[in-house]
Amino acid sequence: MHVAITGAAGKVGRVAVDAFDRDELTLLTHREHEEMDSDLLDATDREAFVDALDGVDALVHLAWVTEDGSEWGEGGEEANLRIVANAMAAARENDLDRVVVASSAHVHGMYNRDDPSAFESTVESPTTVVDTEAPPRPDSHYGVAKVATEALCSYTADRYDLEVVVVRIGWLLSREGLRDLGPEPADRHRFARAMWLSHRDCRALLRAAVRTPIDGSPVVAHGISANGDRYLSLTETMQRLEYRPRDDSADVLD
Repeated sequence: MHVAITGAAGKVGRVAVDAFDRDELTLLTHREHEEMDSDLLDATDREAFVDALDGVDALVHLAWVTEDGSEWGEGGEEANLRIVANAMAAARENDLDRVVVASSAHVHGMYNRDDPSAFESTVESPTTVVDTEAPPRPDSHYGVAKVATEALCSYTADRYDLEVVVVRIGWLLSREGLRDLGPEPADRHRFARAMWLSHRDCRALLRAAVRTPIDGSPVVAHGISANGDRYLSLTETMQRLEYRPRDDSADVLD
């Protein structure tokens, strides 16, 4: 199976690249990177996106424009939604077997929230278990844009009978990066314990999202490690994608 990865030079993309054999990958980036052999793609150009997926079997769409701004539109939300729509159109036109799209745990970020104004905040001893069917409660415009991303995925899967897997990625950090967070502030530390996704588990999750046969589309799955302090349910991810996480934030932080 030949897999294309958009945003291959990003934080998640660099981990995702190691989830697959290099000879089965097409890496797509928006600019050149000396340390990565990739094809350039302006993902806002629909025709270019269609051309980039020629000969591809599956797409892992990780590209996301990141900009500073507190108001809607200042953080690249509208551009990102256009890019997701282009990804869906390009997948349809190339008759791809599957599309895996990165969403975010921030679509549910207001559950168990300690500080509504903080991007990474969790109450002490969270009591609300959040499964993939829980109503969205985004914690930011970024989270709102990811909710809209999921809606585009659902529409495409239903309207065009395309296999789509949406992965709500948690806080992707190396073990060293998790340790370096330190215990303060306490609410951010609790967020890390609940939301951590290790590099090893991220690779396993993306492989599963691409390769595991699914019954019904779209599949929406939480993407975190087997953290004992988690409150996002992994039931959907484990049952439908056969994901078996191996890491726990407590083993790193305790």
